[in-house]
Order: sequence, then structure tokens, then C-alpha cells
Amino acid sequence: MSPNGSDRSSRRPMRRKLPQVLAAGLVLATATGCTSKDFPRLGMPTPVTDEAPRILSLWQGSWAAALATGVLVWGLIIWSVIFHRRSRTKVEVPAQTRYNMPIEALYTIVPFIIIAVLFYFTARDESELLKTSKKPAHIVNVVGFQWSWAFNYIEDVDGNKSTHADKTELAQLDAIPDRLKKGFPAGADGAYDSGTPATRDPDTGNPGPTLWLPKGEKVQFILTSRDVSHSFWVVPFLMKMDVIPGHTNVFEVTPNKEGTFAGKCAEFCGVDHSRMLFNVKVVSPEKYREHLKDLAKKGQTGYLPSGEKQTDHARNAEIKTK
Repeated sequence: MSPNGSDRSSRRPMRRKLPQVLAAGLVLATATGCTSKDFPRLGMPTPVTDEAPRILSLWQGSWAAALATGVLVWGLIIWSVIFHRRSRTKVEVPAQTRYNMPIEALYTIVPFIIIAVLFYFTARDESELLKTSKKPAHIVNVVGFQWSWAFNYIEDVDGNKSTHADKTELAQLDAIPDRLKKGFPAGADGAYDSGTPATRDPDTGNPGPTLWLPKGEKVQFILTSRDVSHSFWVVPFLMKMDVIPGHTNVFEVTPNKEGTFAGKCAEFCGVDHSRMLFNVKVVSPEKYREHLKDLAKKGQTGYLPSGEKQTDHARNAEIKTK
């Protein structure tokens, strides 16, 4: 047999096996599990809220899709390198292909499908994560300022629904729009806590003020700012949201694990941005209520200023001429 014939015959078994190898690689990359618990966390911390596994699952799915795409692309590159390399016995120029409509359609349609699928799952999960309750179990107004945090616990601290914050104290919450104030509990006399970059958690010694939350009960965060844009990020919540002056953001979580967790500002906000840290202590509902009473005993009742007032939606400022 000629050298050319033996060369061609040796390539045929490899060509038959290549699709099988690529298919096996895609199966291994995408079918190793069905839930977020079955995949590695890929750099994410252990979730500590009921909502966080949804975020982790989206993160893992994006990595799985990227890996599957990478395996396919790498496979095609390797296939092209092996089976379209220059023959040792032939020196003529190989057949030149100027246009290949199926291939051009493939690399146009496939990226569109990938983007559409990722967009669908992102939009679906975002809609679920941003759902809020009309009457949440607990409401905390998180106030960002240069360069620390304040926490207004909008709660019925004394347990008497007939007592509530007076008009002066409620005026401190002007940054919160009326539609959200409708969800405030009856008798919300409130309590607050605040810190500076030098504040330390008394139990762990970690820098920043400490936000207390009850385990197993839904908490609504109302995010407001007194000065510039910040970002409220509790690392094991796997979620962060901007704290914008004049624009109120809201989201809810249900902590499901007790402990003290790290939080930080994730938006560059000035010279001491790196020191804008805080802690989140998740405790039993009983200890949470005791903490609010302890704040009241210290005289920290009512509310601290929540920041810039809510602005109207932007309008067309152009002057119309006839």
C-alpha cells in the first residue's frame, strides 16, 4: 500500500472516534448533577439564606455552560489541527474554501442561543430574588454613609402596638417612599445602631458595626444612602445591591444558619472605602428581640437619618419649540 493510502487508513478510526470523545466530554461537563448541592461551589462561600442556593445554582450553571462551550471549541480546534495538518508526502496547496454557509450560520446561531438561554435563567432568577412582601416579618433600613453603616430596625420593640415613633423620629425615614412605609408594623417605635470604621464586633473583634437578624424569619432590607453610592454586600448571602442616594432599593432574605458573617461595601465610595465593613449576626428570634430591647435600654430608640429623599422618575428636560 502506498504511504498516502496507509496515512488515510490510519486517520479513519480516529475520525470515527472523535465525535464519541466530544460527546462524552460534554456529558461529563454538563450531567454531573442536577442541583446546586451536587456541584462544587466554584469559589462561592457556603449559602446561609433560603434564597442563596438559587444564586449559587445560576453561578454553577453559567460555569457548566462555559465549560461545555469550551470543550466543544477546544475539540474543534484540536480536530482541525490533527486532520487538516499538512501532509508529509504532498506539497500541493490544499483545496481552498471561500464561503461555507452552514458553518457561518452555525457560529451565528449558536452564540445567540447561548445568550438567550443565559438571559432566560438570569431574568427568571432575578424576578424571584427581587420579589418583596407587603407585610414582611422584619424590616431593616440599611443606611450607607462615608464610611460606615447605620441600621434602623423598624420594629415594635416594646411590644405595645399603641406606641410608635413620633413625627420627629419618623421624619428621619423620609428617604423611604410611602409605598414601603405601608408595610411598617403597627407600633413601630424602632431602634437603631450605627458604627464607624473603628467599631468592632464585641464577640469576634471583626471591624465594623454589627447587624442582628433572626434565623428562619424573612427580613426586608430597605437600602438608602446619605451621600454617595455604596453597595450592601453580605458575602455568604451571595447577593449584593447598590445603595444609591435618592433611589431606594429593596430585597428580602430568610437567614437559615446562625453565626457571624462578613459584610462590606462593594462600590468604590471614597478614600476609606476599604474600611467600610460590617458584620451580620444571625441569632434565634428570641435573642434578636432581646437585642432590640438592649438597644432601647441604651437609649437607641427611634431612627437615625436615612439619607437623601426619594426622587421622581427622570423626565424629558428638553425644551419643546414650535
